Amino acid sequence: MLSYRHAFHAGNHADVLKHYVQIQLLKYLNQKDTAYSYIDTHSGAGVYALDGGYASKNAEYETGIAPLWDRTDLPASLAEYLNLIKEMNPSGKMRYYPGSPYCADQVAREQDRLRLFELHPADAKILADNFRKVEAHAAENGVRSTVRGKRVIITKADGFQSLKALLPPPSRRALVLIDPPYEDKMDYRKVKDTLADALVRFPSGIYAVWYPVLQRMESRQFADKLKQLPAAEWLHVTLTVNTPSPDGFGLHSSGMFILNPPYTLEPMLREVMPYLVKVLGRDDGAKFVLETGKGGVRNTGTRRV
Repeated sequence: MLSYRHAFHAGNHADVLKHYVQIQLLKYLNQKDTAYSYIDTHSGAGVYALDGGYASKNAEYETGIAPLWDRTDLPASLAEYLNLIKEMNPSGKMRYYPGSPYCADQVAREQDRLRLFELHPADAKILADNFRKVEAHAAENGVRSTVRGKRVIITKADGFQSLKALLPPPSRRALVLIDPPYEDKMDYRKVKDTLADALVRFPSGIYAVWYPVLQRMESRQFADKLKQLPAAEWLHVTLTVNTPSPDGFGLHSSGMFILNPPYTLEPMLREVMPYLVKVLGRDDGAKFVLETGKGGVRNTGTRRV
């Protein structure tokens, strides 16, 4: 199924949660000099225009990045996320929103490697074009790489299948982001199976999974199934911005599930999530859930906030 285009949803509340967590995971990896790999199984187009095209059709960014744009009271770690987006909008007007590949490109260092996969032919082409423009701009400004090999490799391929060949990475350090469309309910099973295989190949990697919180059974059971994977630890956070509609339509809530999370992430989320509920919440149904536990241990050692 290749109908999904993330541009329709760029900058919404789910993107805020996903990219905030992604940036904090990358910044944690930056604390050590050793290079790491960033692997994105469903990369999308990389950058999205908010003032035209798909994104302006439903204006979902009004549920996410828009309410944060002019705030001056953001928690420090959330301000890091917003500043990255503002840097790509030097005019001060909210025109462009980054996808996960651009966030990774901005936060990762020169010695780190980005491996980006996208199966949709149109988005794969746009992604490659966007990174060519980034490289051309750097070259025009005299920026030359000082490390051997290509820093960013973009491949039009199935990220689920392609991940296997990249694990374990040479440096034994990696963040893997898995963010499929979930239009096909089999994506839920593919995520779990992909993670189970990845943990055998590379048990110590950091794996971050985004998913929509929907009424369908596969979504409701998804997090509990991921908790059974044999990772040392897991962290699960969800953000709900409004009460679900009776017909079940619309994305009111989403989650991030992280295997082998850094110790720094939970305290940051304890500070940021109440703020996001306050600023992005649209009715009394707005809330967040934050829980942690040990992998493969059912309902034991779980802390829920």
